[in-house]
Amino acid sequence: MPDDAIPPSQPVADAPDAIAYETDVYAIHGADPEVLAYAMAKYSRSSLTLRESLAEISSQRAEQFLNTFYFQYGHRSIADLAHLPLAIEKLSLLAAIALVDEPRWDGQERSTRYQDFRKSGWYTPRLGGATPIFTNAIKAMFTAYQQVGARMGEALRSAVPKPEAMKLDAYERTLKARAFDVARYLLPLATNTSLGQIVNARTLEMQVSRLLTSEFAEIRDLGERLRKAATEPAWNVQDAASKVLIEEVRAADPSMADRIAEQLLRPVKTAPTLVKYATASAYVQTSRVELAQAADELMVGQVIAPAPVVDLLDDDGPLEVELATSLLYPHCYYSYRQLRNEIAALSEVRRDELVALGLAHRGQHDELPRPFSAGQGFRFDILMDIGGFRDMHRHRRCVQLLQSYTDLHGYETPACPGQPTLAEADLEELYKGAMDTALQAYRTLKASGEPEADQSAQYCLPLGTRCRSMFKMDFAEAVYISELRAGPAGHFSYRRVAWEMYRTVAERHPSLASYFRIEDVNEPVDLLRR
Repeated sequence: MPDDAIPPSQPVADAPDAIAYETDVYAIHGADPEVLAYAMAKYSRSSLTLRESLAEISSQRAEQFLNTFYFQYGHRSIADLAHLPLAIEKLSLLAAIALVDEPRWDGQERSTRYQDFRKSGWYTPRLGGATPIFTNAIKAMFTAYQQVGARMGEALRSAVPKPEAMKLDAYERTLKARAFDVARYLLPLATNTSLGQIVNARTLEMQVSRLLTSEFAEIRDLGERLRKAATEPAWNVQDAASKVLIEEVRAADPSMADRIAEQLLRPVKTAPTLVKYATASAYVQTSRVELAQAADELMVGQVIAPAPVVDLLDDDGPLEVELATSLLYPHCYYSYRQLRNEIAALSEVRRDELVALGLAHRGQHDELPRPFSAGQGFRFDILMDIGGFRDMHRHRRCVQLLQSYTDLHGYETPACPGQPTLAEADLEELYKGAMDTALQAYRTLKASGEPEADQSAQYCLPLGTRCRSMFKMDFAEAVYISELRAGPAGHFSYRRVAWEMYRTVAERHPSLASYFRIEDVNEPVDLLRR
């Protein structure tokens, strides 16, 4: 008999009257993020309503609770309930890519399509005596960026007349965006940008730890600044209005003004408890060195084999092959297929050793690293320009493995069907010269012998430089990315990649091709369509 059943000997008349319950739904505003997280966590341990819980909870009690259940007992899901808005301004594009590299991330960044980045400035890494080489290269790229953008704008206005029904400002704005789509290839990774993010405290804690583990000084400093922002009083958008109100009340009732000020002007720390212990990951640091060494030993003497823009991988066979390949992939510059072929040829014992290497230093609270998110049916090894990759990088419902930036893959030349080419705009020589000069500066910095220059030279690379990344996903996400990114209003770089994703799936699975609602990106587009 169920525990709550009425025993046969108990008269039905003695049973409690039926209670009419009505679902209650209400929005919440004004609670500190950690206090709200604690209140919601109490649902599992208390029958109180959220209103009742919030009425009795203080920030001190929330901190005590979180210190006990979050840190001592590992109830990290509590941090999923505390959502934190953060602004991160004046960081390099290189650092911004690292910042947003979270599966559970929501935010927006300055757009290279709609904003002129000439006034943004740039980040200068520590390069010692090689700094002038870096500065001169960055200045040259910004000059070329301005020239290409302006002259491509002129070419577009000559090639695309304004329709009578279209307003002049809309016409100019649309063609300006098309010109920026070309010019952005020349922006160096050192270029400053700004972004905002709204993440839960668990994601922020993991983000801070990952950033603190970076090989780049700027990114490590960014991790510290994020932790500080979460643990110190936040900027209150209502402060100015509150101060005006308090002064108006003070004229009539000083004591009432003081009480209002205590409530409205009190400092609010968004996540003083949940993020304060985030530290660099010794697990990641040690594994990174050992996996890079293993990749070097495995591929010693091999050149990078040619590979298509998008390579849809076939079945790897044993899961161990995919795991070992995924572990080494971010630590080299070879295609996934070339690397996998080497790993597949290894003995089972050696292959298992590579998989074990990825877990050898895992601590008690360390999550499995991203390469262990394996087994997806569709895996695309993509070689594209960094600017286009930044757009693809925003897709969260897939597993992404990124390789470091290098000059080894060369660079892309912008080309959009129906739009004036660089040659037609008399920009081909200017563009090629600027890109070649930037890559040469990168090589010079790497060879300078200055501490950190081997790593920091990457800031010199323009967004047109090719980079390699692995995207793993299910069929639904493959359709979604292909349809969304192949649209005619999108940037021609990722449109081409999205089309190749569709095409490779259609070749592998012809019966599924009709499920993609996609336009052929090789057809000229209406350049005024947004």
